[in-house]
Amino acid sequence: MSDTGTLWVVATPLGNTGDLSPRARQILTEADVILAEDTRRAGLLFKRLELERHGRLISFFEHNEDKKIPRVIELLEDGLEVALISDAGTPLLSDPGFTLVRACRDNDIRVSPVPGPSAPVVALSASGLPPLPYTFLGFPPRKKSHTEKLFQVHGETGATLVFFERKSRLTGTLSIAFDILGDREFCVARELTKDYEEFIRGNLGSINDMDLDLRGELTVIIAPPTETGRTSETKIADMVEEETELGGKPKEIARRVADRATGWTAKEVYAAMRD
Repeated sequence: MSDTGTLWVVATPLGNTGDLSPRARQILTEADVILAEDTRRAGLLFKRLELERHGRLISFFEHNEDKKIPRVIELLEDGLEVALISDAGTPLLSDPGFTLVRACRDNDIRVSPVPGPSAPVVALSASGLPPLPYTFLGFPPRKKSHTEKLFQVHGETGATLVFFERKSRLTGTLSIAFDILGDREFCVARELTKDYEEFIRGNLGSINDMDLDLRGELTVIIAPPTETGRTSETKIADMVEEETELGGKPKEIARRVADRATGWTAKEVYAAMRD
């Protein structure tokens, strides 16, 4: 590698300031430049952590990342030490930074992680749901059809699914998950490492009976399928063949198959029949 500065990818506390590692403290104190999603929140974080900042704060978020990267590369090539942080936890995981790290690698600039808190891992570790394998999905898409597709693609892998969600969308997203995945176990981890930390567990089929009007940062975990989980596509095809032999219009057959299956709507069965 060339003689450049280093891009430090620094994990910061989710809520409890005691979770900042000594190494992260040293790097954030000594860095020439600190890239932050929200400079105001970063300033408050430094104040809470009682850190004396040497370097300057530069705004670096989703909508200006591409524009800022050339300048950051110049700073690194000039030998400056640059720290990348998110609002909380480990950068890049549903936060900006991937494009910058890739650009640094392409320009032979050293990138070094400073590990620490990560909401998906922290939530998974205390949820009581199967930890391996797991797939992190970030924030589900805003459009219902895109969220349905996301769960369809990843729901068949047998992995535990972990994602972030906003309070206003939580119930709707879990309802979509039930329609696509069937009645699986789930856990909502709220306000991780903070005073009001809470883990709410249940089954997707019972969400209408639960109070999910939750405040704070939410991390959602959905367990992999069990024997009573979503019926596989192979079994659906077998059921379609059986019901077709009994006769009826395609939509009637789809309805009968959906009644026999778990986690499938008649509309989904009908679509699968036409593929």
